[in-house]
Amino acid sequence: MFFETLRLAIQAISRNALRSFLTLLGIVIGVGAVIAMVTVGNGTTAKVEADMAKLGSNLLIVRPGQFGPGRSSRMAKPFNLRDLAAMRTELNSIRAVAPSDSQSVTVVYGSQSRSLKVTGTDTAYFNTVDADLQMGRQFYEDEVSSGRAVCILGETTRQELFGAIDPLGKRIRVEKVSCQVIGVLVEKGETGFGMDQDDIILMPLRTYQRRIKGNSEFEMMYVSAKDGVDTAKVQADIERLLRERRKISAEEDDDFAVADMKAIAATQAATTGILTTLLGAVAGVSLLVGGIGIMNIMLVSVTERTREIGIRLAIGARQSQVLTQFLVEAIVLSVAGGIIGILLGLGLAGAATSAMKIPFILDLKIVLAAFGFSALVGIIFGYFPARRAARMNPIEALRHE
Repeated sequence: MFFETLRLAIQAISRNALRSFLTLLGIVIGVGAVIAMVTVGNGTTAKVEADMAKLGSNLLIVRPGQFGPGRSSRMAKPFNLRDLAAMRTELNSIRAVAPSDSQSVTVVYGSQSRSLKVTGTDTAYFNTVDADLQMGRQFYEDEVSSGRAVCILGETTRQELFGAIDPLGKRIRVEKVSCQVIGVLVEKGETGFGMDQDDIILMPLRTYQRRIKGNSEFEMMYVSAKDGVDTAKVQADIERLLRERRKISAEEDDDFAVADMKAIAATQAATTGILTTLLGAVAGVSLLVGGIGIMNIMLVSVTERTREIGIRLAIGARQSQVLTQFLVEAIVLSVAGGIIGILLGLGLAGAATSAMKIPFILDLKIVLAAFGFSALVGIIFGYFPARRAARMNPIEALRHE
């Protein structure tokens, strides 16, 4: 009995194929939009978390000055080697702390010349930001202390300057400094802000300060917390120490900023998740619009088939059978729209994630929920036209022109 009802429903729908397709288009767009939005949102969240992880585990970044509306960092004094030494000796909660200072320079090798960022730091840099070498070696301690002109290249820098040539042992010119290449970093890729983390050159801090920057200060410290230590505690320890060293009274605001990358990553992931939910909800409105379209077309269908309904009732069809017939037609429309919408949504999500270079993370629960909701829309919005058809007076239906 059910399969016969289903066959008749498909037959009735196919008689007006174009009208039926336009009817289910709202369901198709709604389901497709929900799946595409949520999948792209999940991929974006995963990309944000991965980009933050590339910066290092349990990482905090310390800068002079405050950032935000009404705040200025121009008057804040930079850090120096005494601040660095105090961090290393007085804070037991940290695993490593590395100084860092950067500026854009012109780098030349042979006929190749390009502008990129050079960073002065020391051996602790590799532990704090989880930087690994794909070839060569790190700085020796005597190279850091004496200020030897050696450097380590990012992967993008290596490719642009050397191509297929082995860079180890070669000398490049960084501004006016002839620098020997001793290593190449493992590729990290772009950050979520579109910055290439591999277009970089690392030099010993003292070399950078003496021969490029011209002073003994630096603008940043990377701090890595010990495993198992809460980064919030490390942040509080850093703030306490720097307030003491910079002689900031209890009434004064900090003239430095400590950014906890784990907290920032969690905040950004939560924000992206909220936006994904909102976009999914907005897209879900299309399903309701599609449901209204189904109800509208089923009411039209009931009117058009009034004589058919009257004949069925007159020859003995029960009201429940007529109701089921029209309800199945509405459900078939919505389910067909749901299936097409799933395929459309997956296709759009695949194209979008590929174009945006983010992971394709399919949430089967969302797919099932969108499909189930489309079927539910068919039941709810198809029930009222079906009930109207079932309650017709067969005599009046037969008289209908």
